[in-house]
Amino acid sequence: MDLISPLARAFDQLGDRVFLGVLLRSLLISALLLLLTAAVALTAVHWALRDFSWMLGWAGGVVALVAAAIAAMLLFVPVAGGIAMLLADRVADAVERQHYPNLPPTRPAALTAQIWDALALGLRLLLLQAFALALTLALPGVGLLLGWLVSAWGMGRGLFMTVALRRMPRAAAKAAYRQRRWSVIGQGGAFVLAGMVPLLNLLAPLLGVAAMVHVLHTPAPDRPPN
Repeated sequence: MDLISPLARAFDQLGDRVFLGVLLRSLLISALLLLLTAAVALTAVHWALRDFSWMLGWAGGVVALVAAAIAAMLLFVPVAGGIAMLLADRVADAVERQHYPNLPPTRPAALTAQIWDALALGLRLLLLQAFALALTLALPGVGLLLGWLVSAWGMGRGLFMTVALRRMPRAAAKAAYRQRRWSVIGQGGAFVLAGMVPLLNLLAPLLGVAAMVHVLHTPAPDRPPN
């Protein structure tokens, strides 16, 4: 199980214009969505309290604003990750052009399957973060390790399936995942750790896609090279 090579190649391509473009788009769209959500929440609070005193309306607005800020901090990374996955084709294409120029054209799975997997990854990241936090609070030490392992599985499998579905049907992608399970989980664990570092967590989905392209195109341990 080679953990270093896919990571090193992904970081090496970080300055690619395609990478930077996808990162910028995902951050801007995420920020706009969360600002829109906050504006809707504030409007709803003011509307609900319109018949009460201005003081109550002001206090409700402050509470709604604080709640929106907390929600934005919790949701920004998962939302940005989910949007980045919707743009993952650009990153994967850039990696394949540079490192695997002789590959045949992609034969992706059904568009509905790809969209579902992209959206599911964003939701999985959010749920796994909450689960890891609950485990850490309930079982200090052990919970932290268990939370990391579960998150590594979720992150790794989600990223790998996103990449694999570009070139094969879902059944074949699942088979490819099983053949590379430990390498995928190892990469996922590395990017879960990266997700705990401010700023680096915004790069984790894109670097994860790039690394998983290398994992996909590396012969599985139990199969000889073609």
